[in-house]
Amino acid sequence: MEIIYRKTIATPLGEMFACSVDEGICLLEFTDRKNIVKQLQSLSTTLNAEIVEGNHPHFKQLEIELAEYFEGKRNTFQTPLFITGTDFQKKVWQLLREIPLGETRTYKQQSEILGNPKAIRAVGTANGINKIAILIPCHRVIGSNGELIGYAGGIWRKQKLLELEKAILF
Repeated sequence: MEIIYRKTIATPLGEMFACSVDEGICLLEFTDRKNIVKQLQSLSTTLNAEIVEGNHPHFKQLEIELAEYFEGKRNTFQTPLFITGTDFQKKVWQLLREIPLGETRTYKQQSEILGNPKAIRAVGTANGINKIAILIPCHRVIGSNGELIGYAGGIWRKQKLLELEKAILF
């Protein structure tokens, strides 16, 4: 059986679980996130691997980059990612990575860019099960009315991340 290494990382917005395999970071989530246990179980099942506490070389780069991000000194991430999901989910998550720092898009805009304007709910669902917070910036997607909605890590965190990113630009 394969091994997924897990580590707890402290951030200014709370502790996060990071999980890694040799290919890259496969999970980065706030430890108090809704459904975190389900996320970990799903990852374990998908990769047919056991999650164990331990260190992995990818964690060092991740910790450095997260610290720089929260200090307002980094606006892109180079840490390797290992993304698991359906083809549709991967398209949605790739689109998230293309939203520039400090900007937001609506779920409707995201579905239109994907070429399927009626897929608003599917885009929202894919956003909601994104396993790699911050690095795949699902916090940059907002409601059509401009409201901050739908962030499993908590709306207050979504607001803080967006404020941090706007500050990085100025």
